[in-house]
Amino acid sequence: MDLKDSIHKDNIPQHVAIIMDGNGRWAKQHGEDRIFGHHEGVNSVREIVEACGEIGVKYLTLYAFSTENWNRPKDEVDALMELLVSTISLETPNLHKKGVRLQVIGDILSLPSSCQKELQESIDFTINNTTVTLILALSYSSKWEITDAVKKIAKNIENGTLKSGEISSRLIEENLNTKNFPDPELMIRTSGEHRISNFLLWQLAYSEFYFTDVLWPDFRKQEFFKAIISYQTRERRFGKTSEQISNN
Repeated sequence: MDLKDSIHKDNIPQHVAIIMDGNGRWAKQHGEDRIFGHHEGVNSVREIVEACGEIGVKYLTLYAFSTENWNRPKDEVDALMELLVSTISLETPNLHKKGVRLQVIGDILSLPSSCQKELQESIDFTINNTTVTLILALSYSSKWEITDAVKKIAKNIENGTLKSGEISSRLIEENLNTKNFPDPELMIRTSGEHRISNFLLWQLAYSEFYFTDVLWPDFRKQEFFKAIISYQTRERRFGKTSEQISNN
């Protein structure tokens, strides 16, 4: 049975965020180097993007490379950067064909110039697509993002264009990398870990969490649909009571 048939089309999360964990462990289980797991993980990315388009998820954010990942062995980091460039180059025509718009959040200037170039070309090429917005979190951490937002706000106070009393949640959100996207309703993490690892700390305040033991290279459409079905069983109260929700 295709689990997609069990999904209620009137309760699809607009935005899903995923921590793609387990590539290295998957490779080890298969007797291969860690980078082999990352290569196989690209196939999962392709399937999940397609799945989003099939059921109507409009935004998909993938935690592709954190600021902490720069501390990994140089050979692995270099291989990941090469994989990123080649994957973007190869996948952009297919993304465009499927109506996918590519966007990026994170400290992009810290990436190699070749990565920046490929990313910008793909962003420009897919800018008018509307089926799914694929947001890659690259050289990203939420603490970095929030710190960067605070610096922007502080600079405006210093130059006299903003008063401290004017700082609000909305103002902070307008200075985050994600200012043009809705907050995720659902966050998925693969590989059995139960933490969010410095990912979208502000934006996940009211998100539903779904954790699975499945390693990322094995996380394909049916596993994604399981997460969506689980989401659809949740009651999202946003601080209200069940009675208040049912009366709306």
